Amino acid sequence: MTCFGHAGRNIFIAACSLIAASVLLIPLSAGAHGIAGKRFFPTTFAVDDPFVSDEFSVLYNFMKMPGDAGGPTVQTQSLSVEYSKRITSGFGLAVAETYLDLHTLGDGSVSGFGNLEANAKYQFFTSAEHETIMSFGVSDEIGHTGSAKVGAEAFSIISPALSFGKGFGDLPDSIGYLRPFAITGIIGPNFPTRGTTSTPNNQGGVDVTDNPTTLTWAFTVQYSLMYYESFVKDLGLGTPFNRMVAVVEFPNETCLNGDCKNQTTSTINPGLAWIGKDKEFGLAAQIPLNTRSGKDIGVFALFHLFLDDLFPTGIGRPVIH
Repeated sequence: MTCFGHAGRNIFIAACSLIAASVLLIPLSAGAHGIAGKRFFPTTFAVDDPFVSDEFSVLYNFMKMPGDAGGPTVQTQSLSVEYSKRITSGFGLAVAETYLDLHTLGDGSVSGFGNLEANAKYQFFTSAEHETIMSFGVSDEIGHTGSAKVGAEAFSIISPALSFGKGFGDLPDSIGYLRPFAITGIIGPNFPTRGTTSTPNNQGGVDVTDNPTTLTWAFTVQYSLMYYESFVKDLGLGTPFNRMVAVVEFPNETCLNGDCKNQTTSTINPGLAWIGKDKEFGLAAQIPLNTRSGKDIGVFALFHLFLDDLFPTGIGRPVIH
């Protein structure tokens, strides 16, 4: 694993220092977010949450991806920061930024920020009885806000999406061992605001590249030891196992037009999340499922603060309440 460049190392060290300081200073408080009835849905790694909340996340990702047009493998490290804020109890906004370090074998490294992403989400359905959440959101990866050398595009990408979460706590007691299971998912297209990109080539001409529309379709399968201990049977697991949720993600993105039409990138991301009263830690592997997605295993590391639990009467409550 290569290291970030000088600026990237400073950002990474600062983020780690912030995480460490936050963990030491966080007071214990009651409550939780991402809840439908008895079900708590944890924040996951590569699949967006189905709920609206006040939260702050830091996500680290390391992976290797095939180079363009059969070129050498690109080793990628990224550090993403996201802040989400509820405007009402069911409507929220979020902003996210990612710092990337790309290392190409034999060609050195480049580092920089990706495009800023803004998101609006409306949680339009919640069923406590059936442990179900549904929401609709629109995100905008804002063109020209990042560095072109790390692949930030000059155009925007607009992504409307439907997302859901469903717990199986409404299954009968006779199969209680299945009740801790839950699924979440998201589906939606990604529309570029520019159909093609023109780039000058070494022959004095111009290369034209399609900017395809893609479809994101992703889901997770979860098994909550927290749920089992609290609502099925107390096994006396103790700390830290009684606060854990096993998560397996299946993120997919399919190209809908252009030269890549019908091609899909897919990974399977098995991991564990530990849920505190107002924070979450997670670690997951990233395993490619086809050659388009790479051939090497990557890793995710997640740190998450539930601001609605930390500051329930301050910055953690909706603007309009």
